[in-house]
Amino acid sequence: METPISIEVRDLTIAYGDHVVQHDLNFTVNTGDIFVIMGGNGCGKSTLMRSLIGLQRPAEGSVLYSGRDFWNVDHDEHQRLKRRLGVMFQGGALWSSLTLAENLALPLNQYTGLSPQLIDEIVSLKLALVGLAGFGEFYPAELSGGMKKRASLARAMALDPDILLIDEPSAGLDPLNARRLDELILELRDSLGTTVVLITHELASIMGIGNNSVFLDTETRTMIDTGDPRRAVQSGDPKVRHFLTRGEA
Repeated sequence: METPISIEVRDLTIAYGDHVVQHDLNFTVNTGDIFVIMGGNGCGKSTLMRSLIGLQRPAEGSVLYSGRDFWNVDHDEHQRLKRRLGVMFQGGALWSSLTLAENLALPLNQYTGLSPQLIDEIVSLKLALVGLAGFGEFYPAELSGGMKKRASLARAMALDPDILLIDEPSAGLDPLNARRLDELILELRDSLGTTVVLITHELASIMGIGNNSVFLDTETRTMIDTGDPRRAVQSGDPKVRHFLTRGEA
């Protein structure tokens, strides 16, 4: 039986005005993937993510979620599709003036009609899922870098998204905390069935948890589709092999 498709990117061009960042992007993210968007600094990974989550309209092409064209549907359908997505931004984007519990409750209050009691229960559950049970009344400034990342991940999951998009989760973390965060992402995918799109250039994350990928090339401003990054080390495009071995292969 074929694996259901979560995301299809077709003939996508992303640009700032006349400056083309990437063009002719075509790839598929299957349900249950940990799909890695990889490439060197400045290749357009985060810009692509902005087009995937509704923050930047592509110059050309389509982004389809389960066959629905994200950028060519009416407003209500566009908002419904956005509700399927959870986003963890690179800097965490937690509100510094709110406690962790208040940060997680914010999307629940905004997008659902749930009672305050039920929202409190969901917040407690999400914090427990990322190992932060009992930290609901803490403010972001009172947390370590790794704890902030996990809190950001919990907030991204507040609305039980089908697809979780994570931008550079290991940025600023030491290797131990980075590995723990990767393990947490893998556990959440396996336990909740969430499809994960991971934007990163970190080899440990790419090789440790990714099962599918696309490589964005800075020089040609287009993609080199590689599939499983572990296989790409042996049989992928030379540029990808160089990137995944940092020139050692």
